[in-house]
Amino acid sequence: MENLQALKQRFGIIGNDIQLNRALEKAVRVAPTDISVLVTGESGVGKESIPKIIHSLSHRKHAKYIAVNCGAIPEGTIDSELFGHEKGAFTGATQDRKGYFEVADGGTIFLDEVGELPLTTQVRLLRVLENGEFIKVGSSKVLKTNVRIVAATNVNMQSAIQKEKFREDLYYRLSTVEINLPALRERNEDIHLLFRKFASDFAQKYRMPSIRLDESAVNVLLNYRFPGNIRQLKNLAEQISVIEEERTISAIKLQQYLPNNSGNLPAIVGGKKENDFSTERDIMYKILFDMRNDINDLKKLTLDLMKNGNVDEVQEENHRLLEKIYDNKDLEDLDIEVLNIPQESSAEKDYDFIETIEEDESLSLQDKEIEMIKKSLEKNNNKRKLAAKELGISERTLYRKIKQYDL
Repeated sequence: MENLQALKQRFGIIGNDIQLNRALEKAVRVAPTDISVLVTGESGVGKESIPKIIHSLSHRKHAKYIAVNCGAIPEGTIDSELFGHEKGAFTGATQDRKGYFEVADGGTIFLDEVGELPLTTQVRLLRVLENGEFIKVGSSKVLKTNVRIVAATNVNMQSAIQKEKFREDLYYRLSTVEINLPALRERNEDIHLLFRKFASDFAQKYRMPSIRLDESAVNVLLNYRFPGNIRQLKNLAEQISVIEEERTISAIKLQQYLPNNSGNLPAIVGGKKENDFSTERDIMYKILFDMRNDINDLKKLTLDLMKNGNVDEVQEENHRLLEKIYDNKDLEDLDIEVLNIPQESSAEKDYDFIETIEEDESLSLQDKEIEMIKKSLEKNNNKRKLAAKELGISERTLYRKIKQYDL
């Protein structure tokens, strides 16, 4: 078995985490065999390194190694990419084409994001795994291939199987051995080590002094969750290396480059929070419903006050309602003014306590439009171009409306 430290140096792997070492040890042990391997872990943890290690330490190392990103190939062409096609199999198939399984015969194929494969392609892949047979698109001839498949995914496969998005039999064929790579936040001791390595690499690349973190910045770095894992950490080191003139980075400066999101808080597993709204529209609906309920409560309270007129009695009868409306504040602090309605008023003055508001005669939309056009033309000395610009319409539209309204 190849020495673990030498293996890390050979493939540029940084870190001494126990889970990482365990994953590398499993990769070394299965490499000489032809067992199918499934590499799991979050996006950005470096899953692509494991297939390279397995291929380079296997008896297939002198044959082809092909990496295929299943999530990046359109569903309509993925069968052709993997298994090839015959001339005339579909529109645009002007000649025969070999697929990856035919090209990599005797070697290794790395299927990245295998959880994104369509169900029809999964059936074809299962046949390759079982007996090494496949058929080109548009052909009826069965071809044989001898490839080793290493797959990787960041999808929860058990959940995908339950949702019938991934075949259970294919999962068990792919995951004869499963290698899980830990998230960066689970490798706390490796975070600063990785950052220093990336900072050194970018210093050489851009020919500038390497950046370093002071003690407070290191604490901030170690306490950040890094949802993007190693990929995000590398991007962070490159940003700071290029942008910052000062080579010593403080905690305040580092925090400017770290997204301030709720992802830093512990996640809730196995349940959904109450009042967890999926969209802003749902939140707005709830606010509007709450406002409507509050208005109805206020209407009831106002009606009671108008009928009774006794503030103390109304407060006592509607105590809970008042607490709800005024958010449990001390009701004695509330300055409630009661409008005293005359009980004995003359027939002519039954409503003398109501303020009379004179309502202006409203104009129709057409009248308002005519008035606006007239005012605009008058203001711009009957110059239609200027008037149209002021009204926000085209000159042609203005001319049509002048003719329509006979202005």
